[in-house]
Amino acid sequence: MEKLNYKARAKINLALDVCRRLENGYHEIKTVMQSVNIYDELEFKRRRDPDIILSVDSRYELGDLGNNLIFRAAKFMKEYYGIRQGIEIHLKKTIPVAAGMAGGSTDAAATMLAMNEMFALKLDKEELMRQGLRLGADIPFCILGGTALAEGVGEKLTPLPAPPRASLLVVKPPIMVSTKRVYETLRVNQIAKHPDIDGMMAALEQGDIERVANYLENVMEAVTVKENSIIAEIKTMMTQQGAYNALMSGSGPSVFGIFAKEEEAHAAAKHIRSALKAKKMASQVFVTEFYNPF
Repeated sequence: MEKLNYKARAKINLALDVCRRLENGYHEIKTVMQSVNIYDELEFKRRRDPDIILSVDSRYELGDLGNNLIFRAAKFMKEYYGIRQGIEIHLKKTIPVAAGMAGGSTDAAATMLAMNEMFALKLDKEELMRQGLRLGADIPFCILGGTALAEGVGEKLTPLPAPPRASLLVVKPPIMVSTKRVYETLRVNQIAKHPDIDGMMAALEQGDIERVANYLENVMEAVTVKENSIIAEIKTMMTQQGAYNALMSGSGPSVFGIFAKEEEAHAAAKHIRSALKAKKMASQVFVTEFYNPF
């Protein structure tokens, strides 16, 4: 196969708990992860030479290739599986950067899936997920997609029933959050209330979107919201505009709200855009939905 196109979908965390800090510096987590229909588009082309060529649309800076997850994923696949031909990858970036939505991880996952198909490696998803963990803790979920309980550092995945259909409003305010620093700042032994992950899973089993919304909780808000009050303001605006509930995704700063109807989500999006514009905050706003590939 000479050419392939992939959609790399973002994720949100419906519930996120941090259980303890491990001796290696990582943290043990327990989270319900969900794919959403916000995606980057990647085009892959074979090359006759062995080079990896990465390009991107003009709105996004590639930065240091050595730290770019797409480049690292392609380099790993070539070296580990003995692929001699090169590959050309073009990225059309839509998922907000440093947003708590696994934008880099999902691009790396798409790269691994595409190279598996393009070079006829015949690797199953479990193998790709195992190898993806070498590059990033969110990559195994991004390869799996859909709805899943993630445990350990994020690598132990259990597929869950998809949430009932609903509209999502996602807002990324113009602030940058370092996941590493949030974890370093979080005092796990001082967390007063942990999310009810079992309750969230039961709500998904029952197919009750209002119950799902009731169990939205993220312990990382204790750090990121404390330092960035605009996140709490966006959550309040969403619920005031009719969301069942709203939550920060991952380490932030993106916020999502769950709405019963698409028109309600669009009306809330218009209101929040206007409110943030008045504060001179150029935010990224999306009305979307849950995505499940199965």
